[in-house]
Amino acid sequence: MSQPSSTPISTPAAWQAINSLRVLAMDAVERANSGHPGTPMALAPAGYVLWRHHLVHDPEHPLWTNRDRFVLSCGHASMLLYGLLHLSGYDLPLEEIRNFRQWGSMTPGHPEWSHTVGVETTTGPLGQGFGNAVGMAIAERLIASQYNADGAIVDHHTWVFASDGDLMEGVASEAASLAGHLKLSKLTVVYDDNHITIDGRTDLAFTEDVGMRFTAYDWTVLHVHDGNDLDAIDAAYRSARESDRPTLIVLRTVIADPAPTKRDTSEAHGAPLGEEEIARTKEILGWPSDPFHVPAEAYAEMQPAAERGASSRREWEKALAQHPRADAFRAQLSGTLPDGWDSTLPDLSNESLASRQASQKALAVLAPIIPGLAGGSADLGGSNGTNIKFGDTFGPNSTGPRLHWGVREHAMCAALNGMAAHGGVRPYGATFLVFSDYCKPSIRLASLMRLPVIYVFTHDSIGVGEDGPTHQPIEHLAMLRGIPGLVTLRPADAAETVEAWRTAIARTTGPTALILTRQKLPALTRSTDGAGELSRGGYILHEPAEAPRGVIIATGSEVSVALEAATRLAGESFPVRVVSMPSWELFAAQDHAWRERVLPPTLTTRVSIEAAATFGWRQWIGDRGVAIGIDHYGQSAPGERLFKEFGFTPDHVVDAIRSIA
Repeated sequence: MSQPSSTPISTPAAWQAINSLRVLAMDAVERANSGHPGTPMALAPAGYVLWRHHLVHDPEHPLWTNRDRFVLSCGHASMLLYGLLHLSGYDLPLEEIRNFRQWGSMTPGHPEWSHTVGVETTTGPLGQGFGNAVGMAIAERLIASQYNADGAIVDHHTWVFASDGDLMEGVASEAASLAGHLKLSKLTVVYDDNHITIDGRTDLAFTEDVGMRFTAYDWTVLHVHDGNDLDAIDAAYRSARESDRPTLIVLRTVIADPAPTKRDTSEAHGAPLGEEEIARTKEILGWPSDPFHVPAEAYAEMQPAAERGASSRREWEKALAQHPRADAFRAQLSGTLPDGWDSTLPDLSNESLASRQASQKALAVLAPIIPGLAGGSADLGGSNGTNIKFGDTFGPNSTGPRLHWGVREHAMCAALNGMAAHGGVRPYGATFLVFSDYCKPSIRLASLMRLPVIYVFTHDSIGVGEDGPTHQPIEHLAMLRGIPGLVTLRPADAAETVEAWRTAIARTTGPTALILTRQKLPALTRSTDGAGELSRGGYILHEPAEAPRGVIIATGSEVSVALEAATRLAGESFPVRVVSMPSWELFAAQDHAWRERVLPPTLTTRVSIEAAATFGWRQWIGDRGVAIGIDHYGQSAPGERLFKEFGFTPDHVVDAIRSIA
């Protein structure tokens, strides 16, 4: 371990700052009558040493590109982060601390990205922040590999505070395994080993040797046996910076230290300490009794870190100004797309392809054009169509835009969020649609943060076939459509798939899921609107020669079935319109005129067809309509046989129209 700094760490001013953090946590939780005071109190010394002596940041320019990232994975300890931001000079005044967890405040119960200045990602669901941090470290190394050959302008560290709960969650285990394999040396995790969870002591359910686990993951593991030993904490941080691997610092703390009766108890985890306990704790600290008291010395103690960060930022800006690719770097960090970026997308309007294959063709064209486009599959690259020949792989000894996530859907999607939140990277990740179950927590957080992550979900229905019901998604489209802010796109043929990629890349206000087939789809003939209308979510693909008496609405592979049914109905003198609706969300966002043009209220004879659960279709087909879907699990058989047996046929659609005509 490195030697401690020659500059004294443990000084009276240092403890003024540390104890200010503790007092703010106690008082804010007490005033809100809600929150988690114990962990912020225990981690205050480690937080102080990091933010005062190691974290490179500039409160006056909180989004400075080359700042260090700090992730509070144990988001329930949010008052530690809010206290650090306040003392360090960020625009988070004391009044916001007083309004902790209240309506309209900048200090919500768990940290929220883009809501509170200085918060790097939204945390709370345990383990997610850990996974985000792995993505941030990937992004840092990826962008550095793109630009540092012409001058070092990307060089920063990602720091994480994580709890027992974080390390119990499977997503953190997956992410840690990946980080060790990739040798993400600019990633340091401080594990708050306080032996306490909500239900009691951790040995109720958690007795493993965490350090040995991370050693097996090929991390550097350091131990600090006293959470109040500032010199030991400082030395551990210094050693972490020197490691050629990610580092775990196992920090033994005492929750709610130095509260006289609730320290080292689960009572201090998720409830206010109470007025009497706070008063006695302030006596132990020699602190005034009035709430939210912060001495001037505490602010002064943190000021040098801000000055150091400002100086680093100014030096970096000078280096960037002299960098030969400064304009490209700035454009990439801002997410600006190059002029004409979509002009070379392939024209696949006459090709019969599985939509996963069409997706691969589009992605192969986009990869060299979109700055920072990076991603890969959770061990299914060939099946997902994400194995493209562009750039290097991202591995232990190489850095390129093609990532192999391994069988780690949890970690993949959590890391994608970190990559997007870091900036400068446009991430995508792929797996089978049925395994979006593993991705759901991260997708939800991507939507909450409005991050432009792209998910490539293939094998989208019972068309998967012989793999059987374990691999045939039924309820997954309904699940994804239920996530606010996520746009799902289920294209009907190769031409729509290209447009789906165009829409996904252009969309920067939230995540997008591409829902793609395993099986080949015919190239569709469009009699009215073109495939380019996919960006509107729904459009008229086929209009009969005579005025339509009904409408068939379909998505994905079932659109071709709808067209066949329309042809048969035309022969029976019952003309129907066919609407392709690849995205409910985008269609619902259109103006009234477009929605009425596509689905006029006078056309009440409506049938929907989609090889998925029928849940939600009533909003488009009305009370008279018939929803053809599958509200039970499938079977193991060839996909064509399953479609026939379960009613995804032109005959079934024709019968449904007749039944309500």
